[in-house]
Amino acid sequence: MRRLLLAGLTAFAVLPAAAGTAPKLDLETIMANPDWMGHEVETPYWSVDGRSLYYRLKRDGSPVRDLYRVDPARGASSKLDAAATAHAEGPAVYDRAHRYAAYIFHGDVFLVELASGRCTQVTRSSLPESSPRFSADSRTLQFRESNSWYVYDIASGVTAPVAVLKFADDPQAKKPDALGQQQLDLFKSLREDKADKDALHANEQELAAADPSRAPQPFYLGDKQQLADAELSPDGHWMLVVTQPAHHDDGKAPNVIHFVTDTGYTETEAARTYVGRNDPAPQSVLLLDLVAHKSYPLSTDKLPGIKDDPLQAIRAKTIAQLQQAGKGDDARALKAPDVRPVTLYSMDSGSAGIVWTDDGRNAALEFLAIDNKDRWIASVDFTHHTLVPQHRLHNDAWINWIFNEFGWLKDGRTLWYLSEESGYSQLYIKPVDGATKALTSGKFEVSQPQLSNDGKWFYLRTNKTAPYSYDIYRVPSNGGELSRITRYGGMDQFVLSPDDTQLAVLHSSAYVLPQLAVQNVDGSAPREFTHTMKPGFTAYAWIEPKIVEVPSSHGAGVIYAKYYGPADDTAAPASRPAVLFVHGAGYLQDVKQAATYYQHEQLFNNLLVQQGYVVLDMDYRASEGYGSAWRTAIYRQMGHPELEDLLDGKAWLVKNHGVDPKRVGIYGGSYGGFMTEMALLRAPGEFAAGAAQRPPSDWVTYNAPYTSDILNDPQLDPEAYKTSSPITYAENLRDPLLINHGLIDDNVLASDSIRLYQRFVELHKKNFWISLYPLERHEFEHADAWYDEYRRIDELFETWVKPAR
Repeated sequence: MRRLLLAGLTAFAVLPAAAGTAPKLDLETIMANPDWMGHEVETPYWSVDGRSLYYRLKRDGSPVRDLYRVDPARGASSKLDAAATAHAEGPAVYDRAHRYAAYIFHGDVFLVELASGRCTQVTRSSLPESSPRFSADSRTLQFRESNSWYVYDIASGVTAPVAVLKFADDPQAKKPDALGQQQLDLFKSLREDKADKDALHANEQELAAADPSRAPQPFYLGDKQQLADAELSPDGHWMLVVTQPAHHDDGKAPNVIHFVTDTGYTETEAARTYVGRNDPAPQSVLLLDLVAHKSYPLSTDKLPGIKDDPLQAIRAKTIAQLQQAGKGDDARALKAPDVRPVTLYSMDSGSAGIVWTDDGRNAALEFLAIDNKDRWIASVDFTHHTLVPQHRLHNDAWINWIFNEFGWLKDGRTLWYLSEESGYSQLYIKPVDGATKALTSGKFEVSQPQLSNDGKWFYLRTNKTAPYSYDIYRVPSNGGELSRITRYGGMDQFVLSPDDTQLAVLHSSAYVLPQLAVQNVDGSAPREFTHTMKPGFTAYAWIEPKIVEVPSSHGAGVIYAKYYGPADDTAAPASRPAVLFVHGAGYLQDVKQAATYYQHEQLFNNLLVQQGYVVLDMDYRASEGYGSAWRTAIYRQMGHPELEDLLDGKAWLVKNHGVDPKRVGIYGGSYGGFMTEMALLRAPGEFAAGAAQRPPSDWVTYNAPYTSDILNDPQLDPEAYKTSSPITYAENLRDPLLINHGLIDDNVLASDSIRLYQRFVELHKKNFWISLYPLERHEFEHADAWYDEYRRIDELFETWVKPAR
C-alpha cells in the first residue's frame, strides 16, 4: 500500500543542536510541505563512458526533477540546464564486443560508437521506446515500442518491425463452409478468382521469405486472445508471445467521487475492482519461429504440481457449507480447475517474466499460479517446442511478491534465481541440465542481485549483520565466500559501473534522505558527493530512534522496534503516557538504520516525546526483512499475530520505561490504520484511544492480488475475510476512535471508513469521529491536509491518552 523510500545510513549525520539552542517543535512546521526538510537523491546511473554519474533531485515547490551530473574523480557536481540536459545520456547497455552502447533518453533511442564517441539518434517518435538491447552478433540494435519490437541495422541505418502480430483469423486460411463450397463447385469463375488470389498470396510469401528488405509477413493469432507481452530473442530467431483471453471480465469497478473540482461539478472516476470479483486473466505463451514463420503453443501442463489443488481442504469446507445452504450454483463455481491457471511474473520493467541468454539460444520463463501458492521457472526446448521445468517454489500461504528475480550466467547454460525455499530469500544457480547450488545461505534476506559485466561476481543487498542493517555484499558467481563491500547499515540501492570497478550507492540515516556515494568494488575509497538536507531542518535536535528487541510472549522470538524517548529516560512506574505508531503496507520494514518513508510520522513522534510521551514503532509479524515464516504468520488471520506483537510492545513499555498501561494510544495509516482499528475492536480497553488513517476496514472491498495472496478469494474462503476485517468486530468499540480518510483515495476507498462509521451509528457507539479530506488520495499531498489530520490526532491523544486516569 505504501512504498518505501530509498534508505541507508549516511556519513552525513544530522547532528543535534547544542543544548538550549535547538528550536522547539510545533505541528505547523513538521507538517509543512516536506521540501523544508531537503530532498532525496533519485535514480543514479553511470554515463556511457563510466566517467560521470547522473542523478535527479526534486525542485523546491515543484514536482519537476532536475538532472545533475557529478564527476566521481573530481567530486564536482552540477545541475544541468535545459540545453545541457538535451546533450545528456540515459542508462546505457552495451554489445557483447563492447563496440557500441545504446540508451533511452526522453523516450527515444540513441546509439553510441564507443571508439569514436559518435552518437546517433535512432528514433524520434511521439510514443516512448524502451528495452534497448544489441543482437547476439552486434549488427543490430533491438528495442520495443509498447509490445512491438523493432530492429535497427547499424550498418544500413534501416529500422524495421521484427514481427507483425495480428489478433484475428488468417483470411487465407479460412475454409469455405458448406454453402461456400457449393458456390465454388457450381461456378468456374469463382474457382478461377480464388486460384488467382491463392497464387498471388503464395508468390508474396515466397518473395518475402527470400527478401530481407521487406517487412515481415503477419502472424495471425486468432481473435480469442489479446497480447499481454512479447519478448524477442537476441539472435532475432525467436519471439515469445504472452497472451490472455480477449474478453476477460475484469469485474465491476467502484467509483471514486470528486466533490471539489476545478469545474465546479461533481465528477466520478473508476477505481480498481474488488478482490474476488474476477481473478487476474490467465496467460498463455506462444513460441514464434520468425525464420520459418511458424508458431507453437508452450503448454504448462508438465509443470510439477500444476494439477494439484493446494486449497483442497478450504474448498471442500466452503462447498459443503454452500450445498447445505441450498446454493448449488455457487458451490459448483468453486470447482477446482484441472490445470491451475498461471500468469507470468511481472518484472520491474513491466515486461513479462522472460529472460533470454545473451546469445539467444536459451530462454527462461517464470510463472505464478493465480492461486498464489506456486512459482515455477522453466527453460525452453526449441527443438521440441516445449517447456522444461527447472525450479518450483511452493508456499502453503503465498508466494512473495518480491524476491523473484532470475536470469542467466554468462555461459548461457546456467540459471540464477532468488528463492525463499530455505525460509529466507537466498541466491541460487542451476545449470539447465544439472543440480541446484546455493550461493548464499543463512537467516537473512538477499535482494537486488546484480551480475557483474564480466560475469565473475554477484553484487547484492543483504541484512546479514542484523535484520535492520543493510549493505552491499558480493559472492563469486560460481560459489564462494560472501564478502561485505559497504558499511553504511542503511544502504538500499546501488549501480555497478560499466567497467566493474566502482559502485554508486544511495544510503541514508534516520533524518538524512538518500544521498549519493561512490566506492571501489573491493570496499575501498568511499567518497560522498551529495548533502541535500536543509539547514532549517538540521537545526532541530531530532531524537535518534533506538532499535530495541521486544520479547514475544507468543513464541515469535524477538520483535524489533524503534523506541523514541527523552534524553533522560528514567521514570517512575506507571507515570508516563505512550503511543504506538504502526507502519503501513503490512509487508514493509520500518525498523532500519535508514530514512523512513514515514517522515511526517517520525517528526510527529518527536513532537509527542517533547509533549511527554514515549513512542514505539514495531516491525510486527508480516513485516519485511525477517523471512517467510514471519511474513506468512498472518495467512488467513490478518490483524491477529500483529496485534499480539503490538500488545507485547505495550507490555515492554510498561515494564521498561515507566509507562502507565491505561495511558497508551495507537495510530497508523493504511495497514497501520487497519491495525489501529483491530487493536481497539479486538482488544477493547488495552488502548486509551486510536487514530486510523485511510484504513481498510473490510478486506472484501480491497484489491487483488494483495488481498487474495493473504486471504485467498472471498468466495472460496469467506471465513478468512470475516476473521480479518475490523467491521466484523464493530460491536466491541468502547475506546475513542478517530478515522481520517481521503475522499478520492483510489487505493483504500473512503467507503471502507464510511461503512464502518455507519455500523457504529447503528450500534449506538460513542466517541468515534470521522474526518474526510476532499482533495486527498491514499498518499496525502497537501500540507494543509497533513496539518489538519495530525492536529486532530494530537488533540485526541491530549484528551484521552495524556491525562492520568
